Amino acid sequence: MRLSRYFLPVLKENPAEAQIVSHRLMLRAGMIKQAQAGIYSWLPLGFKVLRKIENIVHEEQQRAGHIPLLMPTMQSADLWRESGRYDDYGEEMLRITDRHGRDMLFGPTNEELITDIFRSHVSSYRDLPLTLYQIQWKFRDEIRPRFGVMRGREFLMKDGYNFDMDYEAAMRAYDRHMVSYLRTYERMGLKAIPMRADSGPIGGEDTHEFLVLAETGESEVFYDSAITDLKLGDREVDFADAAQLRAICEEWTTPYARTDETHDEARFKEIPEERRRSSRGIEVGQIFYFGTKYSEPLGASVQDAEGKKVDVHMGSHGIGVSRLLGAIIEASHDENGIIWPEGVTPFHVGIVNLKQGDEAADAACEQIYAALNMVGLEPLYDDRKERAGGKFATMDLIGLPWRITVGPRGLKNGVVELTSRRSGESEELPPEDAVKKLAEIYAPHLVKGL
Repeated sequence: MRLSRYFLPVLKENPAEAQIVSHRLMLRAGMIKQAQAGIYSWLPLGFKVLRKIENIVHEEQQRAGHIPLLMPTMQSADLWRESGRYDDYGEEMLRITDRHGRDMLFGPTNEELITDIFRSHVSSYRDLPLTLYQIQWKFRDEIRPRFGVMRGREFLMKDGYNFDMDYEAAMRAYDRHMVSYLRTYERMGLKAIPMRADSGPIGGEDTHEFLVLAETGESEVFYDSAITDLKLGDREVDFADAAQLRAICEEWTTPYARTDETHDEARFKEIPEERRRSSRGIEVGQIFYFGTKYSEPLGASVQDAEGKKVDVHMGSHGIGVSRLLGAIIEASHDENGIIWPEGVTPFHVGIVNLKQGDEAADAACEQIYAALNMVGLEPLYDDRKERAGGKFATMDLIGLPWRITVGPRGLKNGVVELTSRRSGESEELPPEDAVKKLAEIYAPHLVKGL
C-alpha cells in the first residue's frame, strides 16, 4: 500500500478524552473514531489489525477441532426467560420491543441461542462431543463506557460452546480450550496468564480468566512470578491427546495466579516471598464449565447408549477480539507510539523514501516495494512529499515492527537502512538482503495455523 493513497487520519496532539495509552494511541494513529460513547468506527488501519487478530483466533479454534458458525445479534427474550436469565442479567442487556410487540434483546452472550440450536438438531450421544463457536459483535450497555475499545458497549467477541456427555468429557473440552487460548495469545506476542476467577452472570464453578499484565488493567491480580516464564513456543500439541492437554494445563495452573475475587491470602503466603507478585491485569478471555445450568431448563438432552435421556454438560469460552487490540497496545508501546508484534501488525514493514522525487531513490523504493510483495509481505510505502522527520514520526506512531529507509547517500554505497521498531537498532544492507531478512523473520507468521 502507498501511503499517498491510503486513508490514515493521524493526529499530532493527544486527544483530551483518552485516559489510557491504548485509547490515546488508537485515536492518534487513525485506527478508530468514536461514533458515540463506547461505540467506535474501525478505520482502515484498526480494521486491518482487528482482522489479523480474528484470523489467528479462527485458526487456533479450528486447529483444536472447533466448528465455526454465525448466530444473529438480535435474540428472542423468550429463550432467556426459559433459562431464567432475562430478569437476572441486569441493565447491561439492551432490551428492545419490535413492531409486533415481541420482546427482543441485543445479545450480550449466546448460551441460550446455541443451546436452542443444539436441542433442535442433536439427539444422540453418537453426535458428541461437539464444540461450536462464532466471532460476532456483542452489545452490553455499560453504565460508564471508558478506555476506548477496552471497555466499550459494542465489541467483537469469540464465543464458543461445548456439549459433552458427562463431567469428564466436558473437562477435556475445558483443557482443550485452555491450550488453544495459550497458543492464540502467544501468536499475538502476548503473555496472557490463566487465573482462577469468578464466574459472574455466566455461572458455573470451574472458570479461568486470561489476563495480560498492565498498569491500566481493571482487575487486581496476585501471582507466582514463575508463571511468567512459561511458554508453549514451538511445542507440538495434539488436541486429540487428553493426557498431553491435561499436563499442559497443570503446568500453567499449578503456579498461584488469581484475581482479587478468588484471592486466597493464606495460599499466596506459601509462595516464596521473592516470587510473590501483585499487579493489575486486563482480561482478554475466559473459559467456563457450567454443567447442566442451561441444558436442563432448555431441554438440551441426548439419548445415551442405553436409550436413556441425559442432559448434556456444557461450557462456554470467550475471547475479546476487539479488546485484544487495546491490550496488545497497552503491553507493547513506547513514548513514540505503538510497537506491533509481528503476528498482528497491519503492515509488515514501512518504506521511507528520504528524497521523494529523486530518480534513484524513487526507483529503489519501487523495486523494494515489488520485491516485498513478491515474497508475500505487505509493505506500507510512505511516498508522500513530506519531511523525513514527519515520515519517521508517522512510522513510529503506527508501530510497524520494521522500517526500510532509502536515501540517495546510502544508495551510492549500495545499501538501505533496516530498523527494528522494538529495539531501535539499525543496520545497513543491500536492498535485496533487507528483503531476504524480512522474509525470514516473518516466515513463521505467514504459515497458516491449520
